[in-house]
Amino acid sequence: MNPQISRRLFLRHSATSLGAAALTGLVQPKVVGQAPAPDGLHFPAKAKRVIYLFLAGGPSHIDMFDYKPALRRIHGMQLPASIRMGQRITGMTSGQSSFPCVAPMFRFARYGRMGTWVNSDLLPHTGGIVDELAIVKTVYTEAINHDPAITYITTGAQQPGRASMGAWLSYGLGSENENMPAFTVMISQGRGQRQALFSRLWGSGFLPSRHQGVQFRSAGDPVLYLSNPNGIDPQARREQLDVLAELNRGTADRFGDPETQARIAQYEMAYRMQTAVPELVNLSSEPQRVLDMYGPDVRRPGSFAANCLLARRMAERGVRFIQLFHQGWDQHGALPRNLRMQCEDIDHPCAGLIRDLKMRGMLDDTLVVCGGEFGRTIYSQGNLTATDHGRDHHGRCFTTWLAGGGVKPGVEYGVTDDFSYNIVENPVHIRDLNATILHCLGIDHRRLTFRYQGLDQRLTGAEEARVVNEILA
Repeated sequence: MNPQISRRLFLRHSATSLGAAALTGLVQPKVVGQAPAPDGLHFPAKAKRVIYLFLAGGPSHIDMFDYKPALRRIHGMQLPASIRMGQRITGMTSGQSSFPCVAPMFRFARYGRMGTWVNSDLLPHTGGIVDELAIVKTVYTEAINHDPAITYITTGAQQPGRASMGAWLSYGLGSENENMPAFTVMISQGRGQRQALFSRLWGSGFLPSRHQGVQFRSAGDPVLYLSNPNGIDPQARREQLDVLAELNRGTADRFGDPETQARIAQYEMAYRMQTAVPELVNLSSEPQRVLDMYGPDVRRPGSFAANCLLARRMAERGVRFIQLFHQGWDQHGALPRNLRMQCEDIDHPCAGLIRDLKMRGMLDDTLVVCGGEFGRTIYSQGNLTATDHGRDHHGRCFTTWLAGGGVKPGVEYGVTDDFSYNIVENPVHIRDLNATILHCLGIDHRRLTFRYQGLDQRLTGAEEARVVNEILA
């Protein structure tokens, strides 16, 4: 007797079938998931993979990259109403009676062929690689609080439930290595203020669950439940998986639920990862000269430096999208001290990663992106002193840099006003940034879709987005 299929299951299965059909022109099946077809991408890809260095909490673009000499003259002055223009602000500063401007408490210097201004106190190593970077100073977002802002830039919507960028790329391009997932995530905790990160930021949303990010940990098993339970040897595990796969295939044949097939694929991937992952995370084969490139923290498991080196090793092994979250950038108080510590964590490793990729000939086809969910305000939150002041969230303009596959090296794009508060030239919405990342991988953001709730869902959403061609090689 044929089983009854519920309306929900029918619609869910239909959505998956339509999504797969829509993607046929983009990819061809390989061993694991989907894999790139050289003649099937929307256009020639410059990058094969992405390493996304996400500075969670909102790094201060004013104090790091967007140098404004005029700020020295207006330090302590009230932010003019003509600049703020009635902007909606967070509850943390909405009750302030004054909004005094505060200039950076650090020195800037010119670096590279173009004399690019970079904070020389905080980011001297990054200054040394500016000739490899495209620094975009005019990224903006409508979100003003952490959760909607970080959800927006990583999934394309401020509301939870959408697929993350890495999941989209896993769905669209797959992995080049059958023993490794297409999408991996690593988290490091800085020494600044903490705020939560939720696993939905690397989730698959409405896409099949096999496309969600696999989180690597710094203690215990690198991936949860990777080791066999006590008393179970590899042969016994193989036999268990064979029986389980047979049962799951029967369930899939009866009910047609695509998640059952995803479950089979995930079990098999985990089995193969039991061999591949221990070798990946073992850094003993790295020569000292390479370790030195990433700075003194590289031997500390879970540090941003160690994760940057692991990211390079993952990229070598065919992982498509590698996302590093470094927490602690929410500096509402004691910004000079906390920002210095945060930059100490990331400056040396970021530069080391770029140099390491270039040394190995991988920078040409690896796109590296570094930025947060928004920036910080020019006006002070709290006491206006050299040690105690902070800055509130600011989404109207902030800085993100890109390097490698498909990006022009040694360029700056976009201009903000003298208060680093509003965009004067060349705005780049976070949708535009995401569209540009997809473009570097050979994907038209308008054509990578998945049918869900009656709509062709996209990473860049239903609103207009453009590729920032001006920063592309």
